[in-house]
Amino acid sequence: MNRRPHIDRLRKRRDFLAAATGRKWAATSLVLQARKREDEAEPRIGFTVTRKVGSAVVRNRARRRLRAASGEILPLLAKQGYDYVLVGRAATLNRAWPDLLDDLRTAFAKVHGNGHKARRNSSRHSEGKEDTSHG
Repeated sequence: MNRRPHIDRLRKRRDFLAAATGRKWAATSLVLQARKREDEAEPRIGFTVTRKVGSAVVRNRARRRLRAASGEILPLLAKQGYDYVLVGRAATLNRAWPDLLDDLRTAFAKVHGNGHKARRNSSRHSEGKEDTSHG
């Protein structure tokens, strides 16, 4: 069995708030926030799902799906010195697994600048949009 590298978790509110000031990509099933830290340490990840999504049981299920998806994608695409926050949406619960993984792959490509053309045409994007605001 292949063992995936351990990726540290964000646990403090200030880290979540700092990540919210970085680059963002909103897709149908999730929002990815990414912020470059001042160091080159291992990447860290945090998960959040608001009460708008549903009850605690529903939110926890969405969070588990995001954790599982990130376990597959982060070791491949996460960059050193970055903090990431995955924000669950209502569609996180019902999105087909391959589509959820594709949403996460696309989000990583967008926040790391591998989609400059898509950024200019984001109004034509039906699956997601980029928000690079810093405020």
